[in-house]
Amino acid sequence: MLILYAHYVHTLELWVMKDRYDFSKGKRGRVVPPDPEPEGKTRITIRLDQDIVDRFFEMAEQSGGATGYQTLINAALREYLEGKAPRLEHTLRRIIREELKPSVA
Repeated sequence: MLILYAHYVHTLELWVMKDRYDFSKGKRGRVVPPDPEPEGKTRITIRLDQDIVDRFFEMAEQSGGATGYQTLINAALREYLEGKAPRLEHTLRRIIREELKPSVA
């Protein structure tokens, strides 16, 4: 019991605040360097409409955690840039054709 008490008192002495500290060689900024960015990825800040972000969050949740919302946004942008996303013109033409078809009764 005496040994534990002596250890406790010694530990307390280590945590006692000093009256003054020397920060003359201190450096501003992060204490730990940031994690390196994954290869081929760039960190950016972008502002999106809340309804868009909500939709991607919902899609990510529907995946059961398999796909993150940022990955889904990246995929949507890639589809658009590669021309794989349906174009408005093609979508409108398809809808008009469907509406103009004679209804089969």
